[in-house]
Amino acid sequence: MSTRYPFTAVVGMDDLRLALLLNAVSPAVGGVLVRGEKGTAKSTAVRALADLLPDVPVVPGCRFSCDPAAPDPQCPDGPHEAGPAESRAARMVELPVGASEDRLVGALDIERALSEGVKAFEPGLLADAHRGILYVDEVNLLHDHLIDLLLDAAAMGSSYVEREGVSVRHAARFLLVGTMNPEEGELRPQLLDRFGLTVEVAASREPDQRVEVVRRRLAYDADPAGFAARWAAEEEALRQRIAAARALLPDVVLGDAALRQISATCAAFEVDGMRADIVMARTATALAAWAGRTQVQEEDVRQAALLALPHRRRRNPFDAPGLDEDKLDRTLEEYGPQEDSQEDEPDPEPEGPDDGPDGPEGGPDGGGGVPPQDGPDDAPQPSGADAGPEQPSVPDQRTDGGQEQPAQPKGEEAADGSGAAPEKAAVGAAEPFKTKRLDVPGLGEGADGRRSRARTAHGRTTGSRRPRGALGKLHLAATVQAAAPHQKRRGRSGPGLVVRRDDLREAVREGREGNLVLFVVDASGSMAARKRMTAVKGAVLSLLLDAYQRRDKVGMITFRGAEAEVALPPTSSVEAGAARLEQLPTGGRTPLAAGLLKAHEVLRVERMRDASRRPLVVVVTDGRATGGVEPRPRASKAAQLLASEGVASVVVDCEAGPVRLGLAGELARALQGTAVTLDELRADSVSALVRNVTDTTHRRAA
Repeated sequence: MSTRYPFTAVVGMDDLRLALLLNAVSPAVGGVLVRGEKGTAKSTAVRALADLLPDVPVVPGCRFSCDPAAPDPQCPDGPHEAGPAESRAARMVELPVGASEDRLVGALDIERALSEGVKAFEPGLLADAHRGILYVDEVNLLHDHLIDLLLDAAAMGSSYVEREGVSVRHAARFLLVGTMNPEEGELRPQLLDRFGLTVEVAASREPDQRVEVVRRRLAYDADPAGFAARWAAEEEALRQRIAAARALLPDVVLGDAALRQISATCAAFEVDGMRADIVMARTATALAAWAGRTQVQEEDVRQAALLALPHRRRRNPFDAPGLDEDKLDRTLEEYGPQEDSQEDEPDPEPEGPDDGPDGPEGGPDGGGGVPPQDGPDDAPQPSGADAGPEQPSVPDQRTDGGQEQPAQPKGEEAADGSGAAPEKAAVGAAEPFKTKRLDVPGLGEGADGRRSRARTAHGRTTGSRRPRGALGKLHLAATVQAAAPHQKRRGRSGPGLVVRRDDLREAVREGREGNLVLFVVDASGSMAARKRMTAVKGAVLSLLLDAYQRRDKVGMITFRGAEAEVALPPTSSVEAGAARLEQLPTGGRTPLAAGLLKAHEVLRVERMRDASRRPLVVVVTDGRATGGVEPRPRASKAAQLLASEGVASVVVDCEAGPVRLGLAGELARALQGTAVTLDELRADSVSALVRNVTDTTHRRAA
C-alpha cells in the first residue's frame, strides 16, 4: 500500500479540514461536499483523513463489517454468534464515476436465484464502506439514479437490493465525502441538501503560500515514507484528539438558547425543510466536543451555519452558494441570550484535548481549531492551498473572473448594419421564463437525461434482448419463455427452472436522454440595441435553465466583428454559460457563416468524444449576415452543411420593429429547422414549436 500524504501536512484549507474532522468526530453530521477548482488537492485531504480514524472492531469473516458489540440482526452473513472480534483499519472506499448500479449496491446471482431459489448476494461498495469513508470524486458527474441510491443509503444507514421479488438488506453507515468542480455542472438542490456540510476551496493567490505547497509536494514525491515520518507526531496527536472528541461528544449539552439561535438562523435564511436545523445542531455539538467543551456556544452555532447553510440557500442553478455573514451576525445577536452581564469579561477559550506544544488550536474560530501547520522544519504557515497528489493549481484563467477583456475588433456596424458604431457594453439579462421541452427527434442512445426519447438503462420496458456483456435488468417473462421449451431435454426433475446462460434476456427500456444544446449567439452591432439584447439574453438564460433541469450539456458560440469564438466549450455547467452570457459585449459586423462553421467544428469534435449524445443547435440571431465576400451565400452554405449531417436546429428570430426582413426564416429553411420569435419561446407557445421541429425533421427524413 502506498504512503498517503499526511493530513497535518496539508497547507491551509482550514474549512475543508475542519468539516472533515467534524464528521470524523460525529458521522451523524451527514458528510461533506467539497466544491472547488481543479488542482486544489481536494482528493488529497479526503484520502489522508482515513489514516486518522480509529480502528474498527468487526465480526470475523463478515463481509458487511458488523460490530461485534451490536451485530446487525438482518446481516446477510448472519446471524452472528458471540465470539472474539477482529480489529482492522477504517476503510476508505472510492466510488468511480462510471460505476454501475450493481457495483454500488451489490448484485444478486439471478441464475442461481431462478434455478436454486437461493439468495446469492455479492456485496457492493456500500457494504465495503460500512463504518468507514465512502469517497465520490466528481460526484456531480454521477448518474442521477446512482446519486439517489447513494444518498438514500447515507440517510437511512442501510442499503436495499430488490430484484424480481428477491430482496437483500444490509447496514450501510459511512462518512460520505463528495468532491466536485462546479465548472463541470451542479448537483440538484434536492441532492445538495442531503450533504450535511459543504465547503468551497480555491488555490491561494499568495506567492509565499504557493511556495510552501510546492515545497511540501516535492518533498513528498522525493521520499513519501520519509515525508510521512516527519509528520508522524502531528498525525498521532490529531488521531488522539479525534478519539477524545468522540468520547466527549455524548456529554456535550445543546442548550435552549443555542437551539433557538439555530432555528432562528435557518428561518432567517429561508432554508427549506428541517434538515438544516438538525445538521446545524449536530455540527455545533461536534464543534464544542472538538474544542474540548461540554456546552455549545454562540461561536459554535455561527461556524455551524457557515458550513451547513450556504448550499441549502440556492433557489435556481444560477444562484451562487454563499451566506451573508452580516445578516448571520445580526440574527445570532437578536436571538442570543438576553443577559449581557458576561459580555465585558468573556470566558477564556479552554484548551482542547491532546494539545501539545505544536498541537492544533482549541476553538473553532478562523477554521475551528484545525491541525497544526508547523512542520518539523518550522515551515511558514500558508492558509490558502494545499499540497497533494493532484497537480498544484495554476493561476485562474477564467474569463469571468474580473480580468481585463481582450480588445474588440474595429470597424463595427450600426444597429441597422449600415456602418460603424461603437461597441456596446454588456447589458444584463431579462428575467428568465419557463420553457417547454425542445426534443431532438428520433430515438437516441445517449446518457440518461430528461429531454429526448432514448433507449436507456431506466424507464418503461418496451421489449427484451440477449445480454450484451454482463446481464443488466432481467426480463423475467422473456427468460422463462426462452428456457421453457428445453426443460425436458435438460432433465428437469425438481421445482426449479433449469436456466442456461443463453436463456437469459435483459429488458429493453425507453426513457429520456440528455442532449448537447449548442447556442450560437449573434453579438453583432445589429443586435446591440439595449432592450433587444436584454430580451435575447433573457431568452438564452431561460433555455440554459431548461437545459440544467433536463441534464443536458451546453456550449456557446458567439460571433461578432470578423470572427466567431467558442465562448463556452461543451460542458455540464450551465452556471458557466450564464456567466459568459452576462459578460457578452456586442458590436461589429455579423459573420453569420463563421458562427455556423464554428458550430460545425465543435459538433465534429464532440461527436468523437461522445458519439451517442445527440446535438440541438439553437441559433439566436436576426438573420443578418455582413462583412467579407458574399456573406449571405456563405452563411447559407454553412447552414446546409449542418443540415446535411442531420443536426436538429432552431433559429430564434430576434428581429424587431414594424418592418421585418424575414432573414431568420430563410436561415431556418437552410438549416432545415424551425424559426421562432422570442415571444414564441415562452411556455405557452413552445408546444407548437416542438411539433414543428418534429414535423420538419420527419419531412426531411422522408
